[in-house]
Amino acid sequence: MSTEVEHLSHPTSINNMTSRSSASADGIFTEFFGTNQNWRGAGLSGDIHGDGDGISRLFERSVNVNAARKDPPIKHTLPCNLEELYQGATKRVKITRQVTDRTGLTRKIEEILTIETKPGWKKGTKITFEEKGNKRPNVTPADVVFTVDEKPHSEFTRDGNDLIVTRRISITEAFTGYTVHLTTLDGRGLTLPINNVIHPNYQRVVHNEGMPILGDRTKRGILKIKFDVRFPTSVNAEQKAGIRRIFGA
Repeated sequence: MSTEVEHLSHPTSINNMTSRSSASADGIFTEFFGTNQNWRGAGLSGDIHGDGDGISRLFERSVNVNAARKDPPIKHTLPCNLEELYQGATKRVKITRQVTDRTGLTRKIEEILTIETKPGWKKGTKITFEEKGNKRPNVTPADVVFTVDEKPHSEFTRDGNDLIVTRRISITEAFTGYTVHLTTLDGRGLTLPINNVIHPNYQRVVHNEGMPILGDRTKRGILKIKFDVRFPTSVNAEQKAGIRRIFGA
């Protein structure tokens, strides 16, 4: 059996390594990278071999120089009617972007962005499409941000999660009774008979017929039905006498 022993061709290099390990960090750094003076021009002051702060600053500066800045957000309004915010809807928006390559050639591209409105969204809700702005070298494209705006409705007024309906009725209806007929935002018919005397501050409250609560489709706000009672502008003597008989005045 033979044994081969690998000999070091330059045994003196071990001694050199040993002596280097015992040398100061300044000496090693200077041997490889030059004197401290050569590095002060890069913004490294003081002893760069101490806690490493100088070298860290050098790398931070390099990263900051090379980091691409980002364009500010591009803001748009997203008009929605109450039906879309009550039931949810799919809305598609076409945008046009300018794309510039590294040769300086610019072209326009069109893109369709799809927005799924959620039941219960409110005015001011923001939808962000990241980096969908113009594209050019060394610049991060802007985010495109849509902000929900509520269109006025012919029947309902929104108050947070509640809906308000106002009915204009005559004084006769206020005293003798009135039946409210309305169509909800999801197309259902509601019939609400009112047999109470409807005074100017009277309102009918219907629970769970308001806007959906975002995140819990089993819950809704309330529906408030208010009344605007029309009083006659004048009454004759006979009518006055009849009113007195009715109310015993």
